[in-house]
Amino acid sequence: MKKLVVAALVLFAVSAQAQKRKPVARKSTGTTAARPLKNLTDSASYALGLSVANFYKQQGFKNLNSSLIAKAINDVQANRTPLFSEQQANECIMYFANPLLRTTIEEGKRFLAGNKNKAGVKTTASGLQYEVLKAGSGVRPKATDTVEVNYAGTLLNGTEFDNSYKRGKPIEFALNGVIRGWTEGLQLMPVGSKYKFYIPYELGYGLNGNGPIPGGATLVFEVELLQVKPGK
Repeated sequence: MKKLVVAALVLFAVSAQAQKRKPVARKSTGTTAARPLKNLTDSASYALGLSVANFYKQQGFKNLNSSLIAKAINDVQANRTPLFSEQQANECIMYFANPLLRTTIEEGKRFLAGNKNKAGVKTTASGLQYEVLKAGSGVRPKATDTVEVNYAGTLLNGTEFDNSYKRGKPIEFALNGVIRGWTEGLQLMPVGSKYKFYIPYELGYGLNGNGPIPGGATLVFEVELLQVKPGK
């Protein structure tokens, strides 16, 4: 975005300097083309549009609907409520520009659609799926509590990206400081239980991913709740 602004300012300055210079007489070619740029505002507007168009063309954006681009600009300029929030717009751009991201997301959606029909799997209103591997009888944590757990996390292809069992030490964390799928899922668990969570990317690491976890990835966790420490 900084590159866009800098490019636009450079072009704006060039246009301003050009208008200050004394016009140089040129030989007539016999035809007169209509000039759409009638003033500095027109020049700056076209320069900014050219800069943006060239930038996104270089990023691989092709066959865009220019009328909708103009609508978005007009909505912002007129202080009308846009069709997307800024976050939604950024996510849409990432999804459109990244074929691998689209593939990862679609694979996750297909998996979750089939998985929810399996015996023992339950789905919450948010889209989190879980199954009880071992029932517990202890207290359930609240979002403000700190919990101690053992867990193993994998991608849908079976690639393991984290495992506290192999480290030989459980992990302790505030429940409201982790991904949404864990915050929600662990509140369903009594101490002493072990659950399996199937977490859609929206409740995991989103479109950006995290370390070995690619953007848009659906995550699978086996989690054992060992202890709950009440929050202050």
